[in-house]
Amino acid sequence: MIPWLEGHEPFPPLEMALLEPNGLLCAGADLSAQRLLDAYQRGVFPWYSSGEPILWWSPDPRMVLFPGDFRISRSLRRSLRSGRFTVKLDSAFPAVIRACAEAPRAGQDGTWITREMQRAYWRLFQLGFAHSVETWLDGELVGGLYGLAIGRMFYGESMFTRVSDASKVAAAHLARFLEEEGFGMIDCQMNTPHLASLGAREISRAAFIARLHALVAQAWQPGRWPADAASQAWT
Repeated sequence: MIPWLEGHEPFPPLEMALLEPNGLLCAGADLSAQRLLDAYQRGVFPWYSSGEPILWWSPDPRMVLFPGDFRISRSLRRSLRSGRFTVKLDSAFPAVIRACAEAPRAGQDGTWITREMQRAYWRLFQLGFAHSVETWLDGELVGGLYGLAIGRMFYGESMFTRVSDASKVAAAHLARFLEEEGFGMIDCQMNTPHLASLGAREISRAAFIARLHALVAQAWQPGRWPADAASQAWT
C-alpha cells in the first residue's frame, strides 16, 4: 500500500517509494502549481493515465543528463549544421505539449499527458517555470520538447518528432542553452535507450537529490525564455 494524500498533506519520505513498480511513492492530492513546484523540488513527479488517481514517483536510480555530456552523433551534427531547422524557445508551448500528448508511444495505449496535465503545465508556463523548445521546418512545427526550470535545474517531461532528428535538434539546442546559462542537470526521470543515446545516464536517488537541492537553491528568475536564444548557428 502507498499513502494517499489529502489536501495539503506533505509528501512522504522518498525512502518509502516502492521498489516495484520502481519509485511509486504515493497517490492523491492535486496538480496545483504549488503542489507541482513542491514535488519537483523534492525529486517527485506525477505520472498516471486517464481514469487513474494522480500517482507520484521518485525512482531509484534516476536517469539524468548533464548538459555538457549531450552526445551528438554524426548524423545529428549534419542536421544541426544543415540550416534546415529553426529552433525557438517558448514560442508555441500549447502546441508542443499537445503534440507530445498525441505522439504514439511504443507499447503504450493512450497518453499520460491528460487534459488535466496539460492545463496544469500551461499554468506553470504562465508563471514562468515551464518551457518549450520547438523545431520548425518551413514554418511548420515538426518537433520539440517541454519541461520545467527551477533554480539552475531543468526537468525534462516529454518530446515529440514528426521529421527525422527534429526532437534531437531541439534537445541539442536545449542542452547548449542550459550549459551556457549555468544549469547543472536535466532530469530525464526514467531510463530509455533513446535518452541513453543522447548521453543520459543513471545515478542513485541519493546522488540525484543532493545535486537537485544544490541546483534549485541557485538564483534564477522565472519567466519566459527569449524565443531566439537558441537560434545561433551550430558549428
